[in-house]
Amino acid sequence: MIQSMTGFGKHIVQLPSKKITIELKSLNSKSLDINARIPQFYRGKELELRKMIADVLVRGKVDFGLYVEITGEETTAEVNEAVVKKYMKQLANIADGDKVKLLEMALRLPDAMKTEKGDIDETEYESIKEAMKQALSEIKIFRDEEGQVLEKDFIARLKNLNRLLDDVKAIDPERLDTVRERLEKAVADLKVELDANRFEQELIYYLEKYDITEEKVRLANHLGYFETTLESNDSNGKKLGFIAQEIGREINTIGSKANYAPMQQLVVQMKDELEKIKEQMLNVL
Repeated sequence: MIQSMTGFGKHIVQLPSKKITIELKSLNSKSLDINARIPQFYRGKELELRKMIADVLVRGKVDFGLYVEITGEETTAEVNEAVVKKYMKQLANIADGDKVKLLEMALRLPDAMKTEKGDIDETEYESIKEAMKQALSEIKIFRDEEGQVLEKDFIARLKNLNRLLDDVKAIDPERLDTVRERLEKAVADLKVELDANRFEQELIYYLEKYDITEEKVRLANHLGYFETTLESNDSNGKKLGFIAQEIGREINTIGSKANYAPMQQLVVQMKDELEKIKEQMLNVL
């Protein structure tokens, strides 16, 4: 079963003096790219939290946010009085203003607040990890559901491609007869004497160049392999992408050898179906 790389997961844990929110968003990407927003106080645990994400999500552009809201009396931030007073003195020398306005300006400047650096409470961190697990579980469910939608679309496109391939097989004999008649007429219009045996040999050689038997067989095999890969337990978007490239190669070869308008029209439809598959493929894990 395939998974989408698009997903969202969120979990909130309420502690005695703070509310901690874990939020995860993911989009498609060729590799795993984690953008983390974590308060400075928890930076020491960032690598471990990143590993938890990598073990579950594997691939995609992931935005990870850890947000803390103080709900009790606890706080680790204090006003850096010495720095703020120095800022206010310098600002007063530059521009006029009352002390309230100067204070507002000073508090926005760097180092106006200082944070007491302490150790993370282990019980609190266990709660954070549990919240992370819950958020990862939610985003995985989201990815699974999106994957089911993609899988249904892929199966519908594969049915269309198989139907078009059957149409190609059906008109192939007619195509070769038409090409043969066209060549014979062109030679007849020249009104020159030809060796019948030699002409037949050259005609057979020419028609062999337009034979698409191998392409039809390989295309059918690739379509079957794509469907089998969809049914596997693992989601392997890269493998499906490689198979889609091979499907495209066979379709292009049939188109280049067609030399027959009705078949070329079928090839255009096949390319359209394959292009839609490739667009969706970018989002498969």
